[in-house]
Amino acid sequence: MEMKRMSVLDRVTLPTPRFFRKVRTIGAALAAVGGIIATAPVALPAVVVTIGGYLVLAGSVAAAVSSVAVDPEAEPVRVETERQVEPGDAASL
Repeated sequence: MEMKRMSVLDRVTLPTPRFFRKVRTIGAALAAVGGIIATAPVALPAVVVTIGGYLVLAGSVAAAVSSVAVDPEAEPVRVETERQVEPGDAASL
């Protein structure tokens, strides 16, 4: 089976499989919980703060890796937007 090389735009526009969407959500939740533990305003034991740091790292990596997983057989989702630039808009400068 030959791997098809994808551009960044192709990878961004392809849908993420359901399993990896769940992994991304769980990873983001782990990172949030770890951030709360690591930056808690109360004095916590060093082991708990260290575990919080590891949760942030593991959750961030899981969310990042699962975000780039794609289903290569699916059709890209392209959103065509047309923006009208009005006189006085920042985009018209």
